[in-house]
Amino acid sequence: MDRNSVIGFLLLGVLLVGYIFFNQKQQVNIAKEKARQDSIANLNKPKAPVADSLTLAGNGGTLDSAHQAQLAGEFGLFAAAAVAPVQTTVMENDDVKVTFSNKGGQPVSVQLKKFKTSEGGPLMLAQGSFNRLSVEVPASANKVLSSSDLFFTAGQVQKQADGAQSISYRLNTTNPAIYLEFVYSIKPGSYIVDYNVHAVGFQNILPGNQNYLTLQWNSQNDKQEHDMENERLNNQVHYMFSNDKHDYFTLQRTSHEKLDNKLKWISVKQQFFNTTLIAKNGSFDAADVNTKVPQSGNIVGQAFTSLQIPYNRANDFSFPIEIYYGPNHYKTLKSFDLGLEKIIPLGSGIFAFVKYVNKWIIIPVFNFLSGFIGNYGLIIILLTIFIRLLIAPFTYQSYVSQAKMKVLKPEIDELRAKYGDDQQGFGVEQMKLFKSAGVNPLGGCLPALLQLPILVAMYSFFPSSIELRQESFLWAKDLSTYDSILNLPFNIPFYGNHVSLFTILMTITSLILAFYNRGMTDQSNPVMKYMPYMMPIMLLGIFNRLAAALTFYYFLSNVISILLQWVLQTFVINHAKIHAQIQENKKKPVSKSKWQEKLEEVQRRQQSMQQQQKKK
Repeated sequence: MDRNSVIGFLLLGVLLVGYIFFNQKQQVNIAKEKARQDSIANLNKPKAPVADSLTLAGNGGTLDSAHQAQLAGEFGLFAAAAVAPVQTTVMENDDVKVTFSNKGGQPVSVQLKKFKTSEGGPLMLAQGSFNRLSVEVPASANKVLSSSDLFFTAGQVQKQADGAQSISYRLNTTNPAIYLEFVYSIKPGSYIVDYNVHAVGFQNILPGNQNYLTLQWNSQNDKQEHDMENERLNNQVHYMFSNDKHDYFTLQRTSHEKLDNKLKWISVKQQFFNTTLIAKNGSFDAADVNTKVPQSGNIVGQAFTSLQIPYNRANDFSFPIEIYYGPNHYKTLKSFDLGLEKIIPLGSGIFAFVKYVNKWIIIPVFNFLSGFIGNYGLIIILLTIFIRLLIAPFTYQSYVSQAKMKVLKPEIDELRAKYGDDQQGFGVEQMKLFKSAGVNPLGGCLPALLQLPILVAMYSFFPSSIELRQESFLWAKDLSTYDSILNLPFNIPFYGNHVSLFTILMTITSLILAFYNRGMTDQSNPVMKYMPYMMPIMLLGIFNRLAAALTFYYFLSNVISILLQWVLQTFVINHAKIHAQIQENKKKPVSKSKWQEKLEEVQRRQQSMQQQQKKK
């Protein structure tokens, strides 16, 4: 491998390492704005049921007059909804199971039936009292209540001929002409829960200048995967504005985001699943999102979201919303035609362009192979072979360039010995040699750089592919996380507390490649001599905690590179023929462009100035 090839690979390595650190950079700032976060948490904390503090009279379960007066003072118009026994109702299809409660008229638990946690338990996207979906309702001129703290009257589950199910919850007031109703429906074979906010007569109790309803959505993400740290890196809030501009922030990094523009949808994304609220026939006017990462081993993150629903002050007002409870599956999210698939990290930052490599090449091939092959380890092998065939022309040109540089190496060594420390003179004569021999010094560098989009695309694709979640191959129990063959009782700095075998194999094969190419580098230059060995060691700690599918791909790609290089260099590339061609090229007159002549003139002047300075 010639110096330019090494430089090319070094640039590739530096860019890859920079990309990795860019994506894994953590900005842990839990203590920042702690007082504000605590106040938000207290504000949104569900209140204790009023029935716990009031004593029901024995006669017919009615409240005495003193307690009725207390309720009227505290709950005003909604006093009749302050006390009731808690009742739950379940609606489900083959994909999702949702449990609703009359307290708040809201979902209290959501289970994805086709998935399990890393420990084998049911996968719950929502459970516990922290999660809420409520509308702010005015109890009086000076007091606002949350519908999640009030008791709704539940209707019966209605079943349609197509298998769809629906249920309604009504929040009554002391005035029969004023009420709030939530209607939920679930269709077969869908992760969508239709949610309709129906407000009747609210124009009579809301302030005259209020043209919105406030929807409060609190979401807590519990631990589901093996690696909590990686889960938190992928715990994000994504949103799409009405002008189709998509953006997001990570819960660890950002504690507050105020979105003043209209929104098509807003999503709380976990590593492999998400919960998304979609404005079905319009948009949300604005949103205010506060996030928190508790110091808990079981809670990944919490989000407090206030959404403004546009309210036209009609007597009978409805605002339909779709709630997606489901996997981050590219094809499923893309089918909504709302840009939901953008929550899947297929390329970001300075390497955002690689998302097109994933969308147009990697994902279609991966889906095609998974259509008739059930073993994902075998799919990765075939995908790797396909990619290597795709970049085969670049690989071949790189090896041919290496062969040419190997043939010229004795002459380059002679020039280096002749000019010694005079790098300027050496550079001029080296360029003359390359020109006369018809060799492009960047021939080994450019093909390596052209492979970079593929390498980065793989780095983005495998860790975010839900298809690989809990799929085993060889010793790896889950291809979506690291393949630990040994858990250490301590943590090694820059490495971790476990040993990933695929990462070890990837590192070993990278070192073998470097050793195989040692004769093609400048062994007199310490940087050029040892850097090919240092890069794999530097990457060892980074890749030790990445997805086994990714490290297996890089390991397999290295093995193919070793075999290809040996076959091409031994049986395909004719070094004697290349040497003869180079010698023949030297005999031909070299035509120079005006730019090359000017460049050589500048180099000669610099060389002359250096010689004059030495004489002084």
